[in-house]
Amino acid sequence: MFLGTHRPRLDEKNRVILPAKFRDALADGLVMTKGQDRCLVVWTKAAFATYAAELRQGSQTNEKVRAYTRVLFASAYDDAPDRQGRIVIPAPLRQYAGLTKDCVVVGADTRIEIWDAEAWDSYLAGNEDSFAELDSEVVPKA
Repeated sequence: MFLGTHRPRLDEKNRVILPAKFRDALADGLVMTKGQDRCLVVWTKAAFATYAAELRQGSQTNEKVRAYTRVLFASAYDDAPDRQGRIVIPAPLRQYAGLTKDCVVVGADTRIEIWDAEAWDSYLAGNEDSFAELDSEVVPKA
């Protein structure tokens, strides 16, 4: 499980340092792709494989399923952190997420999200007040 908020910077080689507590889970490799809300999503290879298997359950005759899977997989890159825990953010993904220098790395349960710092701050400011109210809508009740 990935938890917490961290604020690394992109270096001159377009690498971002992942938090030390995330690195062991990603040591065998990761998959990075476009996420919703103009952020990037990073999964362990195993978690991405599970997600991909779930996507395969959708009907390929459904236009939305085809569009989503095309963009998701066409935008995906596999990588592994180097010895210092850095990963390279490819140019198309940097452009999509608007990453320039200041980033935010967010632990989001089974995945990691990478945001432009200003975009994250804006997103959080717009959603934090409604956070408590969302519980009854998003948490499944037994």
